[in-house]
Amino acid sequence: MPQLGDPNFQRAVVLILEHAEGGAMGIVINRPAPVSLSQVAHEQGFATGAGYEKAQVFIGGPVEPERGFVLHDRKDLPEAMPIVDGLWVSGSIESLKLLLQGPPERFRLCLGYAGWGPGQLESELREGSWIAASVSPEHVLSTPPGQAWEAVIRGMGIDPARLQLGGGLH
Repeated sequence: MPQLGDPNFQRAVVLILEHAEGGAMGIVINRPAPVSLSQVAHEQGFATGAGYEKAQVFIGGPVEPERGFVLHDRKDLPEAMPIVDGLWVSGSIESLKLLLQGPPERFRLCLGYAGWGPGQLESELREGSWIAASVSPEHVLSTPPGQAWEAVIRGMGIDPARLQLGGGLH
């Protein structure tokens, strides 16, 4: 929501991976980083196929920006953790290496994550700082990053123009 005010989360779509009594953890899926996937692969010593020069890496959040998370549609990766049907997350370099052998359109490498302390996310939800939506693998993997926020909002039946600072919907 506009009133959150933190530039890390302006029009951010955050995929919550863990939400428990001890806090919450999520990954921003629509904030492109100033580095390409081919650059990251090259730095790791991995080869890539065609199409990786323009493939983006994403800023997953402000916490531990050196840590990578790969959101993908392949349940066959050794340490893939399921999120919902059609969407998994992996955190190993080996998984990234395997994914780099296929098309870049079916996964997103996100660096860093968003974290909330105990009760913090619940408090922000009560204040109206966030709108909770169901997870869609297509929004995570296929929707262009510049369109993801609006696509999720519209998918909930909300006109983004009706969102206002401080008051939720009007």
